[in-house]
Amino acid sequence: MLTSITAYSYGIAAVAFFMLVVLLLTRWRARTFGTALTVACVLSAFWAVSITYQAASGISLPRLTDILEILRNAGWTIFLLMLLGPFQQTNSLPPFKFKLKRYVAGIIAFYCLLLLVNIYTYWNPEPLQGGTDFMTDIVGRVVMAVTGMLLVEQLYRNTPAKGRWGIKFACFGIGGMFVYDFYLYSEAMLFRQVNMEIWTARGAVNALIVPLVAVSAARNPQWSLGISVSRRILFHSATLLGTALYLLAMSAAGYYLRFFGGSWGAFMQVTFLFGAVALLVGILFSGVFRSWLKVFISKHFYNYNYDYREEWLGFTRTLSEHGHGLGERTIQAVAALVESPGGALFISRESGNCELAAHWNMSLPNESESANSSLCQFLEGKQWLIDLQEYESNPEKYGEIFIPQWLREVSKGWLIVPLILLGKLFGFMILMQPRSKVNLNWEVIDLLKIAGSQAASYLAQQESANALMVARQFESFNRMSTFIVHDLKNLVSQLSLLLSNAEKHKHNPEFQKDMLDTLDYSVQKMKLLLHKLSRGSSIESPASLLIDKLLSHTLALKSAFEPKPELEVLDPDLMVIANWDRLERVIGHIIQNAVEATPKDGKVTIRISKLDAFVVVEIEDTGHGMSEEFIHERLFKPFESTKSAGMGIGMFESREYIHELGGRIEVSSRPSAGTTFRVFLPFHGYVDHSKDVTLREE
Repeated sequence: MLTSITAYSYGIAAVAFFMLVVLLLTRWRARTFGTALTVACVLSAFWAVSITYQAASGISLPRLTDILEILRNAGWTIFLLMLLGPFQQTNSLPPFKFKLKRYVAGIIAFYCLLLLVNIYTYWNPEPLQGGTDFMTDIVGRVVMAVTGMLLVEQLYRNTPAKGRWGIKFACFGIGGMFVYDFYLYSEAMLFRQVNMEIWTARGAVNALIVPLVAVSAARNPQWSLGISVSRRILFHSATLLGTALYLLAMSAAGYYLRFFGGSWGAFMQVTFLFGAVALLVGILFSGVFRSWLKVFISKHFYNYNYDYREEWLGFTRTLSEHGHGLGERTIQAVAALVESPGGALFISRESGNCELAAHWNMSLPNESESANSSLCQFLEGKQWLIDLQEYESNPEKYGEIFIPQWLREVSKGWLIVPLILLGKLFGFMILMQPRSKVNLNWEVIDLLKIAGSQAASYLAQQESANALMVARQFESFNRMSTFIVHDLKNLVSQLSLLLSNAEKHKHNPEFQKDMLDTLDYSVQKMKLLLHKLSRGSSIESPASLLIDKLLSHTLALKSAFEPKPELEVLDPDLMVIANWDRLERVIGHIIQNAVEATPKDGKVTIRISKLDAFVVVEIEDTGHGMSEEFIHERLFKPFESTKSAGMGIGMFESREYIHELGGRIEVSSRPSAGTTFRVFLPFHGYVDHSKDVTLREE
């Protein structure tokens, strides 16, 4: 019963492949790749016919079937290689060198070896002792399946997204065929016999891939894919292929150890396999091995040593990421271009020396190099890389430069890379010997020079940012000092007014009381200013306050002035959010300016009212007034003042703080007709006297 099912299964596969061959030779005629596909389909059809014939007739020809199966796998493998490798003719950059042909030749040689072994066995059917010929044959078939799967995976992943539409079904079909073979023969390796049920279904499975290949052939009859294999994909594919071959070899060796080891066989097999896996893990995680493989791939598979897009993205990503300092990240980014495990960075400072700024996996003495030395002048003038080993063996190549002894004795020192910014030497970098040998050809040198310039721009930007931060700190301190000095000036002005009126009113008890209050306020204010100055920052914080209470306190301190300011509260119990001291200083400054600008027989009036969502504090005087030009161009400009002892900072601070609170200042004035300031502050609420100071929102 199973024999008849096998005949039907493989018969269907033979018919399907022959139909595909007819379509390829007639309607879907193509060039080189179409011919390779046709040959692969013909070989698959003959392979399926041979199995169908044996199952239907009962005549066993196993070696003939094995030979045809090898030819079938070889046909599909060559088809995939032609799509991937050096035979692909496209207008894009050639992804492989023609040296790849020898690796293709290696795969073909492997298939020829299997073919010769089977032909030899066909003429010499006597099996080897212990059935080792069965295991050898099965291992070869597993290797063929693994090779096919890797080629399909690489073909699909390295085809541009817009080209996958034409090949995805072929990849699914051919890949499915090799996956099924891998499953079949892996189980045979495990149980030392082929599962006949899986073998029988294999024909129908192969018949199912024909429609998938046909769809791709119809979509892309010329099989022009424009593939460009990235170094990263090739690196991982090579690692995966090497790992698979290594594990197959170690599994076979373990099997023979168990078979020939007698009573020690199981012990030797387990110990050997554990050691093999441990060795594999060590190799895969070895930085030296990874560096060697990357250099080997770039040297033997590509026309250029670098995939510049990937290298530049990685370089920029390393410079931009968080974590270590920028100096250390710069060393890592440049060192990664040549597989160097460490380095040191020197930056030119204001002292006139290139000083050590950062190091990574490298120990250096605390030395510096003068920017006027022959080394730095050579790096700036020639912009050359200096190979320290070459300098020791052939110093005349670098002219009359002198490299200091401490630099020549750097452990594993290799390259000195100049960092050039705007034609000047910003610094230089010392790199350690690479993990695997790198030839310093023009491509490597140019890349390191460009990377050095890019790194210099990042470092210069950081230096500028640090300098700007320091400058801003000084600016903040100077600005705070300016405001404090301005407050002191206002206090001095108040005390001066007291002294000017003291001779006239010194016997007046009310004046004496006002004078003592003003002196006490001035002393407390000075103590607070000294405290702020010693702390280096403001400790002021906003809170809800009663605006008419604040103004009453402010005017009480100015009651000794002439003219004496008057307060009119049109809307009482209005609350705002502000810092008491700053708001009192701001409004007090405007009131004091009004008093100073008004003759003694004039009038200064302060009104409190509410307008929509604002509390309005209006300061009106009958002084000499201001012109429109002065208001718009000079009034709020810092360090502009019409007073002989003025600093021009008071009105600027007033406007800035009012804006900070969310309010605004309006000014209306005419020369010789007085001035009116209107300060708009966001309304916070009213005082609810039934609940003391509890606020009720409007």
